Amino acid sequence: MTDDIDHEQISAITAFVDTATPPSDEPTAHLIFGTNQIRPAEIAAERYHRGLAPMIIVTGGVNRHNGIVEAAMFHRFLLERGVPDDVIRYEDRSANTWQNIEFALPFLREALERELTVTAICKWYHRRAIHILKTFVPDIGAFHVITWDPVYAGQPVTRTNWPHIPDGRRRVIREWQEVPRRVAEGSFTDVKLVNGTWH
Repeated sequence: MTDDIDHEQISAITAFVDTATPPSDEPTAHLIFGTNQIRPAEIAAERYHRGLAPMIIVTGGVNRHNGIVEAAMFHRFLLERGVPDDVIRYEDRSANTWQNIEFALPFLREALERELTVTAICKWYHRRAIHILKTFVPDIGAFHVITWDPVYAGQPVTRTNWPHIPDGRRRVIREWQEVPRRVAEGSFTDVKLVNGTWH
């Protein structure tokens, strides 16, 4: 089914799954979705040192591919990059994207109580992540997403090359197919892009 998609379909799929809506230069709470790749923590650390990430929430339990505890890896990295421990919140029990948000819910509530807008940091095509965030935190208001290109088998999966990389194609097509189905059945809350932010 994925081998016969044409250029027009590829463009439409890419546009649909692309979650990027970076914030303006204002401080926001940064939420890192679990992964065994360090790039999102690099983004959060850089933004902390620019005064833009007064609160960083990291998520992720034991990674099924390499056994690392994702949140612990992020926490350690952030500390090594000079982010104070009292800035960091983390949950280290989750096994999937749904649990990333479920177990981080107290920290997201804390962010909202502090009147901080939320900025998620996730893979550029991880459309499920933002729907799950809205599903668990319906009163989140407008929120932003900073994206990054994951690397599989030594190759970055980008907005232009994903159809030609089996690992990338499988993941992107999954988002494109699963999100509308889950929204239609009611297990995901829908989100809309309005003036550069998710609502």
